[in-house]
Amino acid sequence: MTILIFVASLVGAMAIGVPIAFALMFCGIALMLWLGIFDSQIVAQNMIDGSDNFQLLAVPFFLLAGELMNAGGLSRRIIHFAVACVGHFRGGLGYVAVIAAVVMAAMSGSAAADTAALAAILVPMMRQAGYNMPRATGLIAAGGVIAPVIPPSVGFIVFGVAAGVSIPQLMLAGIVPGVLMGLSIAVAWAIVSRKETMAVAERVDFTGRIKAFRDGFFALLMPVIIIGSIRAGIATPTEAAVVAVAYALFFGLFVYRELKISQLFDVCILASKTSAAVMFLVAASLVSAWLITQANIPAEITNLLRPLMDNPILLMFVMMATVWVIGTALDFTPTVLILTPVLMPIVREADINPVYFGVLFIMNNAIGLITPPVGIVLNVVCGVARVPMGQVIKGVMPFVLAQTLLLLLLILFPDIVLQPLQWLRR
Repeated sequence: MTILIFVASLVGAMAIGVPIAFALMFCGIALMLWLGIFDSQIVAQNMIDGSDNFQLLAVPFFLLAGELMNAGGLSRRIIHFAVACVGHFRGGLGYVAVIAAVVMAAMSGSAAADTAALAAILVPMMRQAGYNMPRATGLIAAGGVIAPVIPPSVGFIVFGVAAGVSIPQLMLAGIVPGVLMGLSIAVAWAIVSRKETMAVAERVDFTGRIKAFRDGFFALLMPVIIIGSIRAGIATPTEAAVVAVAYALFFGLFVYRELKISQLFDVCILASKTSAAVMFLVAASLVSAWLITQANIPAEITNLLRPLMDNPILLMFVMMATVWVIGTALDFTPTVLILTPVLMPIVREADINPVYFGVLFIMNNAIGLITPPVGIVLNVVCGVARVPMGQVIKGVMPFVLAQTLLLLLLILFPDIVLQPLQWLRR
């Protein structure tokens, strides 16, 4: 009955249009009333505790770094370097989108920001070259969702705080799966675009590539500094986020000179709006998370899944299938915050590596950003590229399939995630 109260109150509130943060609070209050322990101080205290966390400071800083990177010309230079390298291949702008998505993912950690930057620059080029726009925009959307998996990742920060799992380890473990996500959609693009007629860009000679590399050198160096500082233990994720902001600000203002002082206010407002939404969701989720524990819901779900405890692969498959389905209806952050306190006790009791679970969990939720009917990243692409949602959904399906098959592969072979992590931790 407790599980029914939890699900009914949460789904019911969202069904009538209550914002998700308030639905999470309502769910917590419903559980308090059911358990007979209602106290308004519980709501206030858990919300304060939920947002009062040093590690969460990385969220607004990485989001601000992403906005500065786009406004300061760093994103554009990364894309132009990729065009110089692979733009002359058949479907070359598609491979440019994948390469740029992977590099930019290692700079901001925001799927929406990366997707908007990629679409704004590449969509006009693709349209002029005669690309199939639904398929091209679908590829850009699929590339954008690599951002929550490759460090620095806002998703790993939120999950790490909610689950009590090492954020640096999560970020290091996400490098290989994130690169594989890019490789999977590149292979899918090669398959679906092989029969299309499109213009091929002129080959850039070696001198031109060197010039493009020199022009974008400092932009390409930014992810090396961020990931390298975390890997070497020089900086925590929060400190690395501050470095990312300072780096993007300095080079945008004084080196590339595309970022103007007059733009800083608007850039900060954009980052602040996104940060406020994420932080309020985190704070509200701690109310329902505390009540979930008090109501012993994880134990009830564990009992339901106990027959699978002796088979970690099958258990992971069931949990990931559940997350995948829920991710089609809920946005990224709410799904992470709602399911983490429910699933983590099961993960620990089944002796599944929590870092491995966290990587697949975040990857699964990232795929949810491009699955209808919600698909926040799909909305971003539609808005920037001015392509109808129905066409984008059709175009993105081959890439959703490719990334889902990769997720299944990582479930079957955990060492693909765990072995590189062992090396990176040395």
